[in-house]
Amino acid sequence: MSKPIIAIIGAPNVGKSTVFNRIVGTRHSIVDDQPGVTRDRIYASGEWLDRHFDLVDTGGIEIANRPFQTQIREQVMLAINEADIIVFICDGKIGVNKDDMLVAQMLRKTKKPIILAVNKIDDNHMISNIADFYKLGLGDPLAISGAHGIGIGDLLDKIITYFPENDKVDYQDEITFAIIGRPNVGKSSLMNAILNQERVIVSDIEGTTRDSIDTSFIKDGTRYVAIDTAGLKKRGQIYESVDKYASMRALRAIERSEVIVFVIDAHAGLKEQDKHVVGYAIENNKAIVIVVNKWDLMDKTPTLQDEFKKQLKKEMPFLDYSPIIFVSALNKTKINKVFEAIHFVYNAYHLRIATNVLNEVIQDAQTMNESPNFNGGRLKIYYANQVDVAPPTFVLFVNEPKWMHFSYQRYLENRLRDTFNFDGTPIKFVLRKRI
Repeated sequence: MSKPIIAIIGAPNVGKSTVFNRIVGTRHSIVDDQPGVTRDRIYASGEWLDRHFDLVDTGGIEIANRPFQTQIREQVMLAINEADIIVFICDGKIGVNKDDMLVAQMLRKTKKPIILAVNKIDDNHMISNIADFYKLGLGDPLAISGAHGIGIGDLLDKIITYFPENDKVDYQDEITFAIIGRPNVGKSSLMNAILNQERVIVSDIEGTTRDSIDTSFIKDGTRYVAIDTAGLKKRGQIYESVDKYASMRALRAIERSEVIVFVIDAHAGLKEQDKHVVGYAIENNKAIVIVVNKWDLMDKTPTLQDEFKKQLKKEMPFLDYSPIIFVSALNKTKINKVFEAIHFVYNAYHLRIATNVLNEVIQDAQTMNESPNFNGGRLKIYYANQVDVAPPTFVLFVNEPKWMHFSYQRYLENRLRDTFNFDGTPIKFVLRKRI
């Protein structure tokens, strides 16, 4: 299921980033109790009236031939092409200028919905300033103040009117998986090995794959959709404008998938960037299979796989529940193991536990290991119920939610994993105070 993408466009210094931050808040990175998960965003997720979307900020467009203006315009055009809705921000204090006219001319060529928002209208005395912006020919302007939050609700109300009435699930009755990883780890080679055909361009040049490519196929009676993606990079490593918006496509592919095949280069070893790449999948609560590619380039030491696994679990403890498969996409070895792992974690992702069995496990866990005294009290779980799958989500009715220590929650998660086949899938707990 993919969320609408909203691009914020405008001239320099009109307050685009201020509006962006006002909409999404100040939390721009993953927060987790395990080290190594935090990553920078190249975009941010937003929510309004239970409608979810992705918001993208862009550089300012201007007539003046300043440094990087050509690259900035390329980025903006890519953002426009990728976006479902465009928010055009102008400066209400200075009125319409030549840069605004240039941006308006660019936007009139697109068939995307365009919302004109006049920023920096910080009080009622400035409302009349918006009349000047009708000359842009982009409809009724909205008066907003990103700095003070004025009119942001009206802007969001307008944005969601362009959303489809019902969120569309791209595929049904098929196991949908996306292949992700940093550039040049062999994702396209793995895709070709999985499909057993040259469906995707393979190259040693980073960034060969620019688009997410969906391929439906059947194997052993099971229907799959494989989504190849452009290599993801940290924000500081996105030098080319195309890379930035190829990442947007990869993120959308992650949202549409249920299983993520996370590819690591065995020869290069685990990089810090790998942790940032998989952070996108973790944040979206996806089932994850770790594939260590290019294993044919490694020494044939009998214990090397075990040593590599231990190192991965040490450096990525937040993925210690995910299966690890060693393959050579080039030689097409162990590819069937990838399918087995995808199928296994997909089933785990959709696994439901009978309520009576679930409560037996939770009560036994409490008997064996009492919760610690935390925040002034000791947690007691009275009842548990599974309320959802994809990922498995459990509501715990407790005496006081704030007494749950993260280590005890992890202990409960591990007990569930030890008892049931939850390998490869995240587990979510929701705490409710029993009244």
